[in-house]
Amino acid sequence: MSDSNRTDFTNPSMFILQGIPGLETAHIWISIPFCVMYAIAVLGNFAILFIVKREPSLHEPMFFFLCMLAVTDLVMSTSTIPKMLSIFWFNSREISFSACLTQMYFVHSLSGMESGILVAMAFDRYVAICHPLRHSTTLTNSVVAKIGLAVVMRSGILALPYPFLARQWPYCRTNIIPHSYCGHIAVVKLSCADIRISSYYGLFHLLSEIGMDGFFIALSYTQILRAIFHLPTKDARLKTFGTCISHLCAISALYVPDLFSSLMLRFGHNVPLHFLVLIVSLYHLIPPVLHPIIYGVKTKQIRGRLLQLFAHKKT
Repeated sequence: MSDSNRTDFTNPSMFILQGIPGLETAHIWISIPFCVMYAIAVLGNFAILFIVKREPSLHEPMFFFLCMLAVTDLVMSTSTIPKMLSIFWFNSREISFSACLTQMYFVHSLSGMESGILVAMAFDRYVAICHPLRHSTTLTNSVVAKIGLAVVMRSGILALPYPFLARQWPYCRTNIIPHSYCGHIAVVKLSCADIRISSYYGLFHLLSEIGMDGFFIALSYTQILRAIFHLPTKDARLKTFGTCISHLCAISALYVPDLFSSLMLRFGHNVPLHFLVLIVSLYHLIPPVLHPIIYGVKTKQIRGRLLQLFAHKKT
């Protein structure tokens, strides 16, 4: 391409988000399930926060970690879905370069925070089952706060290279992002430079963070299962394992869509673009929607409190 026909978008002031490329005429219909799921995510996670705050019996490490997860899910979904809906409803596709990089940072850092909180919850289950007499002295409020701070700092620091790497590349092809939000790979693919560093760091971040967190979760559950199998009766084993079901479901709700969407972004070259973007966009809603439902249904204390609230309203 000659220089005369080449538009220079080095550090462009504005990007254009396409939404779901190829399905623009169906944006209104696509927005309906996204809007419903976002409403469920917001209401569900706020309900978790409200119940834990109001119920003194829930002021325990597991529920403090659950509140951290609820806040992370709320910020995670809010960092992408409102802009996505504005594209679907009002064709508001423009996003400034700085806002795009900010959204990119929040998307990747919050994803890491969710994973880190699930590791903390696995540690809580390990201490509660394998060392129940030391649970209250091991996981004090101070320790829980330090764990939460460590999770935030780790995820925040590991996500910092994303916007810095994206900012340094020259953008001389186009400023149109064929996605509904500013993901790292989606943005840097618009660059006319060699972006292997960005790609390698993204893969390193994915494998190291999920790999490390997955290792610690697997290690915790190995010890948990060993303790469960040493219990004297089948009922005791089932009851103890039942306390872990919610956490295992929450892990699946986060890791399965995360791995699937990340691998499709990097290796799904033969996948239709509209399907790829749709699946990746849903990733930001699946965990925030499923987490409060999982804990609301599977956790007896939260389920009981919800039933009490509804019964009180009817009377």
